[in-house]
Amino acid sequence: MSNATTAADGEVRRGKLGQRIAYACGNLGQAAFYNALSTYFIVYVTSSLFSDVDKAVAAKLIGIISSLVVIIRIAEIFIDPLLGNIVDNTTTKWGRFRPWQFIGGLVSSVLLVVIFSGMFGLVNVDQTWFIVLFVITFIVLDVFYSLRDISYWGMIPALSSDSHERSTYTALGSFTGSIGYNGIIVVVIPIVTYFSWMFTGSHTENQSGWTSFGIIVALLGILTAWTVAFGTKESQSTLRSKAQDNGGPLEAFKALFQNDQLLWVALSYVLYAIANVATTGVLIFLFKFVLDNQAAYSVTGIIALVAGLIIAPLYPILNKRIPRRRLYIGGMTSMIISYILLGIFDDNMIMVFVALVLFYVPSTLIQTTAILSLTDSIEYGQLKNGKRNEAVTLSVRPMLDKIGGAMSNGIVSFIAIAAGMAGNATAADMTSSNITTFKACAFYVPLALIVLSLLVFCFKVKIDEKMHAKIVKELETKLASGEIVDEEAQTAEIVEAIDGETKPIKE
Repeated sequence: MSNATTAADGEVRRGKLGQRIAYACGNLGQAAFYNALSTYFIVYVTSSLFSDVDKAVAAKLIGIISSLVVIIRIAEIFIDPLLGNIVDNTTTKWGRFRPWQFIGGLVSSVLLVVIFSGMFGLVNVDQTWFIVLFVITFIVLDVFYSLRDISYWGMIPALSSDSHERSTYTALGSFTGSIGYNGIIVVVIPIVTYFSWMFTGSHTENQSGWTSFGIIVALLGILTAWTVAFGTKESQSTLRSKAQDNGGPLEAFKALFQNDQLLWVALSYVLYAIANVATTGVLIFLFKFVLDNQAAYSVTGIIALVAGLIIAPLYPILNKRIPRRRLYIGGMTSMIISYILLGIFDDNMIMVFVALVLFYVPSTLIQTTAILSLTDSIEYGQLKNGKRNEAVTLSVRPMLDKIGGAMSNGIVSFIAIAAGMAGNATAADMTSSNITTFKACAFYVPLALIVLSLLVFCFKVKIDEKMHAKIVKELETKLASGEIVDEEAQTAEIVEAIDGETKPIKE
């Protein structure tokens, strides 16, 4: 082998490594942003936003803001496929996805600071105008965050068509995402209390502490989004270059509803997502009002962070030896056991930590498997209807996370009010009824959702690594021959019936 060839190969490897690092950095800030918005914004609303307002009025305003957040996020669920269609039809010299990393990261981060500042103090000046401007700001924030999120995960099939290579990018994103999401759990209380003390001399949470928290998360969000924007490059594979035009919004929705595997994976994942965020969103209440030890809450973040740091890098290795389906089922079983322990031993600190280990360790396995199944459904959909909807298909995942986030916001607010855990309440104020309400929403309902999620995945999700490899082979043959794929919907069982040989799939 010549020196020139060796040097060229080395340059390619370095370029590939650099792109992987740049891509991985993106989800560090993105996951931190999501956790700040979906979990801690409502904690901020219930604890500090209306601290200078009459208690009765504050309770009413908390209910209004929480309801508006849930309504806005659910309404925007139907917008995400349209945003995915915009991304899919973006044509620039920088590619399809990178421009939205740059723009989405900037706009959403700036607006995050605005909402964590109480609209720069407007909440204490004119509450009517505050509500009006809050709704507008939150909608714009959510739209641009979605454009960033959709373009980030939609980029994976643009980086590689190989299922295992995709698992590497997904695992890297999950790895840094675990650091970002769970790192926020570790630092949120120290950051808020430190800056509250620095600006006011008080060690309790207040507006200045939460605003500082918002600024830190926003800066991280911009930096990591721009790392992806400037550090990655899309490839042009045969599957992408020969794909038909993505079409307009109607074609986008049609592509989603024709893809039966996408829909089943989505249903399984959304049940998991709602259960997961419903629990994580109120864990701070478990430590504050049940265990009466809010300082210990940071340990939850450490458990989640360490679990993610260990499991995410191991996923591609595990997946080479263990099929995704088994990883998913094993992860769900662990979560079921954790919920049972939390429901029984909610007042025992040691058992709570044991349960949280069982809760957080499998989360990366579950989420990564779901993301890869959604990603592989792109070729499945392309084989069925001839259109390659990358961003539209992967807009489903952030859409599902929004459903989970919206439910989390609503659950946190509901518990804060119904269980008497809002404002200046303490553990001493809790009654047995309060604790029962908390456990039902935080543990029992999510447990039922996890069981349903597992059943859907086991009996309805067919797409796996072997099936995807067969689909890619069949698709490449059709594209190479110029054959137009029939638009008639085909089922997973028909595709699954491919015996490994290249042959047309007919109903």
